Amino acid sequence: MTVDAAKNLVPAELLHDLRNPLNQIIGYSEMLAEDSDERDHMAGDLQKIQSASRLILAILDANFTAGAAVANRQRAASRSYAPVQPMAEPAIEPGRILVVDDEPGNRDVLCRRLRRQGHAVEAVGSGREALIRLAGGAFDVMLLDIMMPGMDGYEVLRRVNESEELRNVPVIVISALSEMQSAVRCIEAGAEDYLTKPFDATLLKARVGASLQKKRARDREAALFEQLRKNFKRLEELEKLRDDMRNMIVHDLRTPLTSLMMGMEMLGSGGGLTETQREVLMLALGGGRTLLGMINDLLDVEKMESGMATLHYAEVMAAPLVASAFEQIAALARDAGTKLVSEIAPELPAFAADEKKITRTLVNLIGNAVKFTGAGTVTVLAARGDDENVRFIIRDTGQGIAPEAFETIFDKFSQLDPHSKIGTGLGLAFCKLAVEAHGGRISVASTLGVGSSFTFELPVAAQV
Repeated sequence: MTVDAAKNLVPAELLHDLRNPLNQIIGYSEMLAEDSDERDHMAGDLQKIQSASRLILAILDANFTAGAAVANRQRAASRSYAPVQPMAEPAIEPGRILVVDDEPGNRDVLCRRLRRQGHAVEAVGSGREALIRLAGGAFDVMLLDIMMPGMDGYEVLRRVNESEELRNVPVIVISALSEMQSAVRCIEAGAEDYLTKPFDATLLKARVGASLQKKRARDREAALFEQLRKNFKRLEELEKLRDDMRNMIVHDLRTPLTSLMMGMEMLGSGGGLTETQREVLMLALGGGRTLLGMINDLLDVEKMESGMATLHYAEVMAAPLVASAFEQIAALARDAGTKLVSEIAPELPAFAADEKKITRTLVNLIGNAVKFTGAGTVTVLAARGDDENVRFIIRDTGQGIAPEAFETIFDKFSQLDPHSKIGTGLGLAFCKLAVEAHGGRISVASTLGVGSSFTFELPVAAQV
């Protein structure tokens, strides 16, 4: 009978059954040799037992298996197995390891070897027991046999990999199946590593150590992520508490402020005031209106950010919107020496919008342009935009805006010039929210020393 014919006649199960006792003979003899004194007469005999066992293994591989394992086993059999001085290894903190093998002898060899390395070890004899123990205890690594009755190692691997709780436990397969196909199948199923029986004690120690390091790195990453999640949740809670308190205070301020302003207006209309008294009263009323505007801005921005604002759509035209905005800005522009110009494209269609919010958007944008332009010109253009949108452009000849401010210019409490103390930083935030609530978009372009342009586009049809 040829060698190839013999290979075909020997099933993988038989080779598996032959390897298991060889694994136990080699494992026990290695541990006995480690425990014996070099002068002990048993030391030499134990080395002979190891060499003979490895020779049998090499013969099995050479005659009944194919692939790279053949050459490796032949080289291993031809070597002298004199003790080798181990290289210095980095210290690895021991872990908790689960050994899964249906052969009691194999379990015993592995458990003894791992305990010698300082690990805490538990062992079970079936795949079902393995899944139960994994679910009930925190293991760092699992050593898994493949050929087991009932649930084999492949099925255990599949279930571990499908479980959110278990997939982070590294699995090292230790099997008497030496075929490359089995190793590839295990790695593809999620195994961290694959060792064949009889296993090399030094290689086992290295692979377990590497898996422990990976497991602990994953655990640290998971713990850090969980801490970040908790911190973020706490930050959200604190921000909500801050916003709720701020809104409560702002609401409480608006009612007495409104009453105060009504009283001052009635006082001013009653007559009998001197010129100086009237001037002081007007200053107080102006400050009250400014403060009330800030309160309203804050409430409106908060409401729009939370999605609680309601748009009241109506058919509007660009020209009346711009005219209304100019009327509200007229006094500010006059005091600043700013010329207001409007350019409305002819035959611009009506479009659906919340008239008050878009008028206020124009007032905010034109007002900002006036504040930072002074004795110059602010031009408002209205024309057809992209995709049949209506486009508004507010262009000024002011000092311009630095490019680094573009990314935050529409954020709450962001100011064009923090040193100017003009405004609260809510006006542009309101503009952005109002435009986007309509399904539109807003942008800015500017050149320092030349001027700025704020552009927003609104769809003609109402956004449902």
